[in-house]
Amino acid sequence: MSNALDVTDTTWEAAVLQSNVPVLVDFWAEWCGPCKAMTPYVDKLADEYKGKLKVVKMNTSDNSDVPSRYGITAIPTFLVIKQGEVAAQFRGQMPYEKLKASVAPHVG
Repeated sequence: MSNALDVTDTTWEAAVLQSNVPVLVDFWAEWCGPCKAMTPYVDKLADEYKGKLKVVKMNTSDNSDVPSRYGITAIPTFLVIKQGEVAAQFRGQMPYEKLKASVAPHVG
């Protein structure tokens, strides 16, 4: 079981855009090998930044509105959203250290 919350097109606004803390969004799909490889790293970040960073996952196979609104054309893609705005975007499989280094500047 992942430490990240599942979000949908329906829950996006309340869970992500209205969050009081920065949000790391992991856009993924069940069939995506690199996405699955990133899951332990995403979970580790959720643990390390508990209370300072909200970590959520959106399955792009089940949700199309939000990914298309943000121009997500490849997965895994990660967004850091602060106060309802995209603060950072990065994509692809990467080592944990690189993922953490990409997120860290945005966490208070």
